[in-house]
Amino acid sequence: MSSAFDPAAVRYVSLTTFRRDGREVRTPVWTAPSGGRCYVFSEANVGKVKRIRNNGRARIAPCTMRGAVTGPFVEARARLVHDAAAVAQAYAALHAKYGWQMWLIDVLSKLSGRYDKRVIIEIEPVA
Repeated sequence: MSSAFDPAAVRYVSLTTFRRDGREVRTPVWTAPSGGRCYVFSEANVGKVKRIRNNGRARIAPCTMRGAVTGPFVEARARLVHDAAAVAQAYAALHAKYGWQMWLIDVLSKLSGRYDKRVIIEIEPVA
């Protein structure tokens, strides 16, 4: 991971994705590092996922729960993860970091039928 900030040490990360016209959109997300990359979960049909499908350019920075950036941005590449082993690794990292809160989100997502509509986003800093 980049030396600018350690995603393992912060609770929220501002994930910046880019629209087709180049405008940025910032979203505060939970992220967990594993193997030199960060992983984020999201519903499959939301804007950030659509933007990542169109353009893998991203930036990450530490932020507050409401998205106020508290540190420097790091340029990154984002992609959707389809490999079952990588998805399992991502969820393990998220559960290790967020514990009971991630468990609760999983339970509520399963009850609402949204769990199976999730995707995992892999974020890799660009040197």
